[in-house]
Amino acid sequence: MNSHEPDARSTLKNLSHQDFLNFGVHQIAYIKPVKREDGQGYAIHAADGTALSVMDSLDGAIMLAKHNNLYPVTIH
Repeated sequence: MNSHEPDARSTLKNLSHQDFLNFGVHQIAYIKPVKREDGQGYAIHAADGTALSVMDSLDGAIMLAKHNNLYPVTIH
């Protein structure tokens, strides 16, 4: 590594609050189970927390994320 190039760790440590919120916003989709009036669902959120959709199944949520070129990550 070139000594003039910042390493990933120092770059991430120096992100502003807004940059951290936007980190991965166009690459990552967080999927979490949610309770709905009609039963269980799976909410899909952008990396910044913006709600994108709710699907009936985990498989459906994962497929929708991938269809939109997002890397799905499940959380609970």
